[in-house]
Amino acid sequence: MFKIKLGSNGAALAVGLSYWFNVLLLGFYIKYSSECEKTRASFSIDVFSSIKEFIRFSVPSAVMVCFEWWSYEVLILLSGLLPNPKLEASVFSLCFTITYLHYFIPYGFGSTVSTRVSNELGAGNPKAAKMAVCAIIILAAAEMVTVSIVLLFCRHILGYALSSSENIVHRLADMVPFICLSIIMDSLQAVLSGVARGSGWQKIGAFVNLGAYYLVGIPIAAVLAFVFQLKGKGLLIGLATGSFVQAALLALKIVFTDWGKQASKARERIFEGDSQQRQSQEIDS
Repeated sequence: MFKIKLGSNGAALAVGLSYWFNVLLLGFYIKYSSECEKTRASFSIDVFSSIKEFIRFSVPSAVMVCFEWWSYEVLILLSGLLPNPKLEASVFSLCFTITYLHYFIPYGFGSTVSTRVSNELGAGNPKAAKMAVCAIIILAAAEMVTVSIVLLFCRHILGYALSSSENIVHRLADMVPFICLSIIMDSLQAVLSGVARGSGWQKIGAFVNLGAYYLVGIPIAAVLAFVFQLKGKGLLIGLATGSFVQAALLALKIVFTDWGKQASKARERIFEGDSQQRQSQEIDS
């Protein structure tokens, strides 16, 4: 960005190179690490027989994540339509940056519980899967409360870490309570989304995200920002409302889930996959 003077293009290039370097490191780890020895598989024709099953879960999972992230980008675009768009877009982008930096913590919790729940269900341990859900919710709740308290106490100096403009610093201090609200809602939905992915509810999650953000969150954000003149605060409230609806719907699904039945379905998918693999091997032989 500065030495070669590529500016924002340099930032984008750096991010792209970092992602590809991450891919290479993970590839070498999977290929050569002793930790992956028991699960490492060589490429064979059997890969193609499992693509259909993989697509059945991966596409709704991708849609589920995209619906959520695209809603953030829509709100950033809306912030540019507010009066004094340079200030409003700058402040809202900084709010989004703070929530984005924090989001990877609950997202990591969600990825962990997704793996844990799917493994326990596949092993036929519904009680362990349910226990993992309870444990991760308690952990996420403790983390999001701690972060929110720290941000509230540091709200008057937080802006100086991100901008040298006094107007932006003072405006950001006013936005911190709404940032904390957004962080709390994001933490809940990130963890519950991980449970949904681990339980095989990707299609349900995609429809939940569509309704929560595009039928509730974004319309409320637009009304509060432009009709009630709450500006950036209205956008953050709308975002938090969408996250709340998403978390509430997923929580209801989890509460009324028969985990024993979910474990049975997971086992059926495993046995179905094993049966298809044996048939493929018989055909090859």
